[in-house]
Amino acid sequence: MDNEIARLKGALIEAQRVAVLTGAGISAESGVPTFRGEGGLWRKYRSQELATPEAFAANPGLAWEFYNWRRSLINDVEYNPAHKALAELEEKVPRFTLISQNVDGLHLRAGSKNLLEIHGNIWKVRCTRCGKIAVDFTPDLGTSPRCKDCKGLLRPHVVWFGENLDHDILQAALDASMKCDVMLVIGTSAMVQPSASFPVEAKSKGALVAEINIESTPLSSYADITLLGKAGDIVPRLVDNWH
Repeated sequence: MDNEIARLKGALIEAQRVAVLTGAGISAESGVPTFRGEGGLWRKYRSQELATPEAFAANPGLAWEFYNWRRSLINDVEYNPAHKALAELEEKVPRFTLISQNVDGLHLRAGSKNLLEIHGNIWKVRCTRCGKIAVDFTPDLGTSPRCKDCKGLLRPHVVWFGENLDHDILQAALDASMKCDVMLVIGTSAMVQPSASFPVEAKSKGALVAEINIESTPLSSYADITLLGKAGDIVPRLVDNWH
């Protein structure tokens, strides 16, 4: 693995444009739960029944109870060395884009700036009346949080089942994938659309595609480099002693 890490690090040092795609695996190392609803009130619900526009319209108070519970679960979770190393990599590369499928906000807390959160962010709220988006790290927002500007009802700024992903964010992610010299795929098999298309587009345009995961995935045979192990162990080695 040392040789492959050295090869990937060399490619990153030479790259003008780097794109990174992250999934649940990078946050699992920080202890972020998968929100299956292990106990209490949520045992009788599935997230697919609560995380929908229809569920919110029918009972916004119940939906907010669910999201306050989710926020409380990850309130004390810290970003890990992989999150931090990606923020450091952004400072070293001329053009850097981080595409994340996660809603936990850990990349933001770790200092990543050019960040595309394609499924939203659980720590952001959006007004259902005026559309304003704000960051609020309060664990419990109550069952009827209101916009500070227009007093409209707030909703979590996440993409619910049945909702379309943001077109502008998706286009920016696709553009970054098609123009990068190196793409890192970390903690995800990238087999679910639209994320599955990003490494494919990157490689079709000549980029080196490197996968970092704790186990082999369907992407492994497609990637130019596959590094098996924890992202928190591997990603920091890509930015150490940079020259």
